[in-house]
Amino acid sequence: MQFDVLVIGSGAAGLTCALNLAQHFRVGVLSKADLSAGSTAWAQGGIAAVLEPGDTFESHIEDTMVAGAGLNQRDIVEFVVENAPAAIERLAEIGVPFNAGGTERWHLTREGGHSHRRIVHVDDATGWAVQQALEKAAAASPNITLLPDRVGIDLVTSRHGERYSGDGHVWGVYALNRATGRVETLTAHATVLATGGAGRTYLFSTAPRGATGDGIAMAWRAGCRVANMEFMQFHPTCLYNLEVKNFLITEAVRGEGGHLKLPPGVPGGGERFMPRFDPRAELAPRDIVARAIDHEIKRLGLDYVHLDISHMGADFVKGHFPNIYEKLLGLGIDMTKAPIPVVPAQHYTCGGVVIDRDGKTDLPGLYAAGEVSHSGLHGANRLASNSLLECFVFGEAAAKHITANWGGLASPPPIRAWDESRVTDSDEEVVIKQNWTEIRRFMWNYVGIVRTTKRLERAQHRIKLLTGEVEDFYGHFRVTPDLIELRNLLTAADLIVRSALRRHESRGLHYTLDYPQPSPVAEDTVLIP
Repeated sequence: MQFDVLVIGSGAAGLTCALNLAQHFRVGVLSKADLSAGSTAWAQGGIAAVLEPGDTFESHIEDTMVAGAGLNQRDIVEFVVENAPAAIERLAEIGVPFNAGGTERWHLTREGGHSHRRIVHVDDATGWAVQQALEKAAAASPNITLLPDRVGIDLVTSRHGERYSGDGHVWGVYALNRATGRVETLTAHATVLATGGAGRTYLFSTAPRGATGDGIAMAWRAGCRVANMEFMQFHPTCLYNLEVKNFLITEAVRGEGGHLKLPPGVPGGGERFMPRFDPRAELAPRDIVARAIDHEIKRLGLDYVHLDISHMGADFVKGHFPNIYEKLLGLGIDMTKAPIPVVPAQHYTCGGVVIDRDGKTDLPGLYAAGEVSHSGLHGANRLASNSLLECFVFGEAAAKHITANWGGLASPPPIRAWDESRVTDSDEEVVIKQNWTEIRRFMWNYVGIVRTTKRLERAQHRIKLLTGEVEDFYGHFRVTPDLIELRNLLTAADLIVRSALRRHESRGLHYTLDYPQPSPVAEDTVLIP
């Protein structure tokens, strides 16, 4: 199949880009499962934008820079923040039903690291509302072809199979069609990666099942630089439940008055502990809160800590967090009367494929937007609710650049078809499951919230052993969705560990006991293939 532009990913970044391109071009949008399976639909909190009287762009910029520990690119932060109000308006125009305010147009909440109320939201399920509106608009566009159940394997390049950096055009992607079991060659003048992050590299993550670093791994193999992969954000408050995994308790619960407390039965049980760690207490940036919880859990031998918002009153809690309330009630937890047991979990990939302000990567014809990318917005730690915002701003930026430079984007040349003549079907899928579990477990234990050089080296040793095994498996057997994801997961893990070993300081989300202080100069960790 051939398109004018191919978008790999059907979340906020991908669909925003596709909708902007569809005014002029034929666009194919790939999703490796159903269209709503990505991270966008899981986002609870909201979208940050300067909309409150008294708030300013400079304040939002400063909050973003402070959270990012000085590693953000200021010009990119300015670009995103200044484009935020217009992005919210466009979402409202396509039908996103943001909660109405009292005297103001929309209700604004506040989250950790923000100095003002600037988070627009749809109850506590903003991402789902955004995803549904974008999907509806995309389905109504005659120029957009939606292609679910296609798993990207590798980018189609002008020198496929060889390593190079920055000198080969990208012409699309080889993708496995889940329905037919066959590999399809999908080509285009320009390709946009909007595949999300690599959260499933870790044992505990709030990311969806498909967050296996696919776009990052494909871009790396094609020759793109990747930066700041050591900065994996851990959300402080994931529900602790042995049967229900990966259920996020939104940042807004703390933003609206929730307190983190030690559970009963330990010294200080029932008391708040965040004021001991930071003067902003529960409203400190996520890395500080996550490390504080991790510290208390390890210090006291706990399984979890408590997040308590019951003091705000039942009507307030139900009105602000209806979906979380109903979910927890079904698990026997009434958050209007009792605290919620929570633990930290991997939540967001702050590094990724290096892009510029237009979403361009190192390779001609290849763009990226959203969590797959390193734009310079987040620095060493993402400020709450800047993630969806980045998707909208860079999805549109990439579309604008493709449109403005269409004359310089040539038609794809004849492309070599996928070759399966020397492989067979695997009869040992258990190898994939075993390796997947091993990666996620050692990444959690050795490359988690608190790190040491020795732990990182242990992880690196295991990655080297597994890489040979996985590549041998990949070279001899037909690809399956699980094998493709395992290969990408291992690449993502390797990039995270290599980046972490190169950063001899503690900054933002990267905290190592061997180098507990930040360096005088803040520099990105850039890996070159």
